[in-house]
Amino acid sequence: MKKTIYSTPQDAEAAFYDALQRADLDAMMEVWSDDEEVSCIHPDGPRISGLEQVRKNWAQIFMSGQRLQVELSDQLIVSGVMYSLHSLQENILVLAGQGGGGRSIVVTTNVYLHSAGGWRMVLHHASHAPAPAVRRDAPLDAPKVLH
Repeated sequence: MKKTIYSTPQDAEAAFYDALQRADLDAMMEVWSDDEEVSCIHPDGPRISGLEQVRKNWAQIFMSGQRLQVELSDQLIVSGVMYSLHSLQENILVLAGQGGGGRSIVVTTNVYLHSAGGWRMVLHHASHAPAPAVRRDAPLDAPKVLH
């Protein structure tokens, strides 16, 4: 049984990113639902399903020594009585470990469900954001192509 009761999905999300930045496995798993249908997808990775597999995956990530600073932006939240879907952008700075000093932008969907124990995460799906398009002005006499 989970000890912490997150009274809002925003509280659960704040706890998730705090645990991520501190690489704290127990705090991370406190946010997740005990439901076996939970799923986690990291950039360029497979879908990980089931609470034990999700736990093992986060343990691997945290043991890598990589420490992240995450700033959230472009948040869009759609909520109902029992669910909350958060679409956002993670602006990540790698502080230490493998790839220290790197930056990346990740688009993310987090889904939370409300239960007797408060709000809990059931899905974290993160993908690399596409590179911004480079605009190249065509010469004025360039042929126009419509397809």
